Amino acid sequence: MKLVVGLGNPGKKYDATRHNVGFDVLRLLAERWQAGPMRAKHESLVAECRLASTRALLIWPQTYMNHSGVAARSAVAFYKAPLDDVLIVCDDFNLPLGKLRTKTRGSAGGQNGLKDVLQQLGDEGVPRLRLGIGPLPEGREVTAFVLGRFGRGERDAAEAMIGLAADAVECWANAGSTEAMNRFNG
Repeated sequence: MKLVVGLGNPGKKYDATRHNVGFDVLRLLAERWQAGPMRAKHESLVAECRLASTRALLIWPQTYMNHSGVAARSAVAFYKAPLDDVLIVCDDFNLPLGKLRTKTRGSAGGQNGLKDVLQQLGDEGVPRLRLGIGPLPEGREVTAFVLGRFGRGERDAAEAMIGLAADAVECWANAGSTEAMNRFNG
């Protein structure tokens, strides 16, 4: 089973914010693939589905962004999942809006939720899919920016990126990280 962990913050107040695009990708996948009912498990909301031919567990941590690793570690330990079968989906303000970047390992690059996941799992070799929400406007405070919503002129690009990211997750689940990198890193 593949584990797809979308990073974000729980609660209505954070819906549709830049920081919650990881949750948005999972929501779209759940709709596309008619995921089973959501249930509380691993300090998360989880739903099972098939991503084409691959069984997957979609995981929305409910621990807030900066503590996402607690939820990821719990699910990985419970399912005894090799890290190659785990994908972290998160925002990245260092990437321009609409750009995707898939990697199989590396640092958190300033994304605190991803940083906590890597620390909790004790390994930087965790595949991740980053969604560009930037650039950070000059003089703007990072927290206010990532917790803000997309502007009127940005929402269409954000929705298109979320759809493309869902395609990238499906590719990763069925064809592997290398194929996902080749097709979706741009």
